[in-house]
Amino acid sequence: MEYRETTTLKDGRACLLRNGTETDGKALHDIFVLTHGQTNFLLTYADECTLTEEDEARYLREKTENPREIEILAFVDGVVVGSAGIEAIDAAKEKVRHRAEFGISVDLAYGRLGIGRALTRACIACARKAGYRQLELDVVAENVAAIALYQSEGFVEWGRNPRGFLTRKGCWQELVLMRLELD
Repeated sequence: MEYRETTTLKDGRACLLRNGTETDGKALHDIFVLTHGQTNFLLTYADECTLTEEDEARYLREKTENPREIEILAFVDGVVVGSAGIEAIDAAKEKVRHRAEFGISVDLAYGRLGIGRALTRACIACARKAGYRQLELDVVAENVAAIALYQSEGFVEWGRNPRGFLTRKGCWQELVLMRLELD
């Protein structure tokens, strides 16, 4: 799927949102490693990234060619500062073909500028375009800013998993399960 839009950030700078292409493999790899090293709220640790830049390039090519999935990159001053995407829960199974997962990460140095909201809205628009009827995400309960953002965009909590993540320090992180009905 393809997407392209420019938005103005809270500090007045332009932010280009567009689907990642095969030439963005290194940039996606770098932003993944950076953002996953900045917070304990994401699914994986930075050192668990086993994909190479070439793997990421292939991933982005596949997403661009897929009419129902996308990986969107956020560019500020020509630098990738965040990414977000939608992916089918299971496109091969008729009973869940209406559902997609949503994931997002933004460089903390670019937080509170509106990039997360812009990426979220872009993914919602792409999910609608792809014909999904429900968009889903899991968010760490301690990540109150993200939860507030998702709620403001219409996501509702439908459950919790108190033992969703087990950190390397041996602590449980509760996951809030959220969904947005698109029809």
